[in-house]
Amino acid sequence: MLTSETDCLSQDHWQSLARAHREEVRKWTVPYRRRKASHQPHPVLDFLFTYYPFSLGKLEQWHAGFGIKLEIKGSQHAPFQSRRYQCHDHFITLACETLSDKEIKRIHWIHNLLCLSQKRTPNFACHGLHEWAMVYQGHDIRHRGSTTLRLPQEQIDHLVSSRTITCSHFDAYRFFSPSAIEFNKLSPTLNSRQEHEQCGCLHTNMDLYKWASKCMPWVGSDLHWQCFQLALEARELDMRASPYDLSAYGYEPVTIETREGRAEYESLQREISLQSEPLRQRIIDTLSQVIEAMTR
Repeated sequence: MLTSETDCLSQDHWQSLARAHREEVRKWTVPYRRRKASHQPHPVLDFLFTYYPFSLGKLEQWHAGFGIKLEIKGSQHAPFQSRRYQCHDHFITLACETLSDKEIKRIHWIHNLLCLSQKRTPNFACHGLHEWAMVYQGHDIRHRGSTTLRLPQEQIDHLVSSRTITCSHFDAYRFFSPSAIEFNKLSPTLNSRQEHEQCGCLHTNMDLYKWASKCMPWVGSDLHWQCFQLALEARELDMRASPYDLSAYGYEPVTIETREGRAEYESLQREISLQSEPLRQRIIDTLSQVIEAMTR
């Protein structure tokens, strides 16, 4: 992270960072474009590009983040969204004055959500049962086109109906099979998101990528990309612990239908939660700076 002592980047430096960022991101975006063109969906990786509404082009584009000055020499123009930046002498920087009322409201809302999630006691007893509840009784097998279930439907249904489900994430809960909704001990809604989300939840930690995306270019590409990497790790665990057979894609299952599998899931879930905390705090700190600047 850049500090106040290094908040001005020479043109050569930031252009080098921008090239390196694009090269790294294209290791993921180019294969996705090829899969999409050839109609070969990936049940794990495609989620990061289809569910989260951040375009591939924007993901490949580099931004330094709020408070960083970028040198612009001569008639050079920064390859950025021009309306977000203001030019002063031979430097450009992100300008809070470009934020609309709607965008300001969104930043405040995201900042508050992340602060609440960061402070709330994490739950490590959900064991990823949301993916099982989504296919309960076979109403909607979401990845039917790319893989199969690794267990008989009867065994899946028994696990869902016999285990305590404590899903706190609305965007996971809303995809439950209609007949599995009653098994969840919580009833998260879109409007009650701030009352339920906690940093033990894989989807809450995965969503750091979503919130960073919605706060681009203010959070900067370095932090945004780290959130993507965490989302990738969380997504892999999410699907490894699901009832889908992912062996053809090189993933070993986390067998939460067994005691050993549930212990493994909880251990990996805790690791991801620990990784999420500094990233969430960095987003919180950045948004705090933006909010403070808006009130000056």
